[in-house]
Amino acid sequence: MDPALLKEREAFKKRAMVTPTVERKTKLETVSAAPKDECKKKMRPPSAPKLDANTYKTMTGSSQYKFGVLAKIVKHMRTRHQEGDDHPLTLEEILDETNQLDVGQSVKNWLAAEALMNNPKIDVTPDGLRFTFKPVYKIKDGKSLLRLLKSHDLKGLGGILLDDVQESLPHCEKVLKNRASEIIFIVRPIDKKKILFYNDRTANFTVDEEFQKLWRSATVDAMDDAKIDEYLEKQGIRSMQDHGPKKPVPKRRKVASKKRQFKKPRDNEHLADVLEIYEENTLTQKGINPT
Repeated sequence: MDPALLKEREAFKKRAMVTPTVERKTKLETVSAAPKDECKKKMRPPSAPKLDANTYKTMTGSSQYKFGVLAKIVKHMRTRHQEGDDHPLTLEEILDETNQLDVGQSVKNWLAAEALMNNPKIDVTPDGLRFTFKPVYKIKDGKSLLRLLKSHDLKGLGGILLDDVQESLPHCEKVLKNRASEIIFIVRPIDKKKILFYNDRTANFTVDEEFQKLWRSATVDAMDDAKIDEYLEKQGIRSMQDHGPKKPVPKRRKVASKKRQFKKPRDNEHLADVLEIYEENTLTQKGINPT
């Protein structure tokens, strides 16, 4: 290697060692540190607003929250009716009894204008300010229940579900216990629900044991009306023919009979006078007086 270059290199190292470089390092550190802080600030997510219990209730509620409030109101109104409290209440009174006074104003407006007005289980007073429970049947005591069962029996409407009676009749269990002898309970085999019928004592009669045995031995569950009619005809029984649905027979319209009218010939109408003179002449020639 060239010794001149080596001398220059050694001289450069000495100058570098003599010259101070502390201030330049601090400037570089401050300059390079600034963008890191800015990046960290940009990377931080914005802080979410704190939720307060009061502000949460006043916010616009979701559909699930609103319908939860409505379901609680309907359940409370049903319970009041079953306990005998049937006087109407305002919306504020209902919310007070259900401990829901902290609901938002938007939910209150929805309840008063739409939800309670259109609910099939809630009845509204004529002024539109008070609400009551709307039962399936308007019955208040045992007498009204028996009247309802009698009307269903006379009209052939069948029985009434026990669930509907329990929902409509206040103090239902007590009333049913007192009127047990006048009501028949039947369990429906499809869904095991109880059906109430009126116990008509005038229809009670004793049935001969032989007839009961014959009745129980006859199985017609898997037979339709056509097969039953065919079986009865083979046994020589025709008394059931008049009890089935009758098909309407179309009536035939009577055609009015018109008298036949012989039309006179229209030919040679201009010779009518000539024919009359001809007939008179022929008659006189034969010696017959035309008059």
